[in-house]
Amino acid sequence: MASYAVKEAFLTLQGEGRRAGRRAVFVRFAGCNLWTGREKDRATAVCRFCDTDFVGTDGDGGGRFADAAALAAHASALWGVAEGARPYVVLTGGEPLLQVDAALIDALHDAGFEIAIESNGTIAAPAGIDWVCISPKAGSAVVQTRGDELKLVWPQPGIDIDALERWDFANFLVQPMDDADYPANRDAAVALAMTRPLWRLTLQTHKMLGLR
Repeated sequence: MASYAVKEAFLTLQGEGRRAGRRAVFVRFAGCNLWTGREKDRATAVCRFCDTDFVGTDGDGGGRFADAAALAAHASALWGVAEGARPYVVLTGGEPLLQVDAALIDALHDAGFEIAIESNGTIAAPAGIDWVCISPKAGSAVVQTRGDELKLVWPQPGIDIDALERWDFANFLVQPMDDADYPANRDAAVALAMTRPLWRLTLQTHKMLGLR
């Protein structure tokens, strides 16, 4: 029986991507395979621009859950009573696919949830996830090349846009990298969407609104 290490879990509105604005429980799993999450290791990490704290289990709503049923019950408590819509949970990280398994997918479905995942794509997604969002990182070996949403943080030197466009995704989204060069990154993302109409611009609206 698997146990799960969760950095934080909370109720919010999804802030980016095709489902932006939707009420959602976010479950952020601890750990990632492309960076330790510690600043001392950032310069040598595969992914050097991550803007998320996923180290440990000490965040709001986080902890160690003994089994899938316990984590699903926690997500249900966070969702509360909301009539008129199917409960929606986003599994994120870090890299959630280091921990997400068939038992958790079944438990969340049994609790009534529609399940989305946000992954770097280096681990194949198990069957049963309802919405697969992949955000590729330059220098990593992506194996999950199909899904519902490809979200490219831009610019990333070393990313082959032509290769990405051959992947099997229903939606191709470009998002400006949120760092000290954000104005230039925003302009670069706009330019990509303007010159390559397969892509649509997405912004991190939760940050604009002061949401988590």
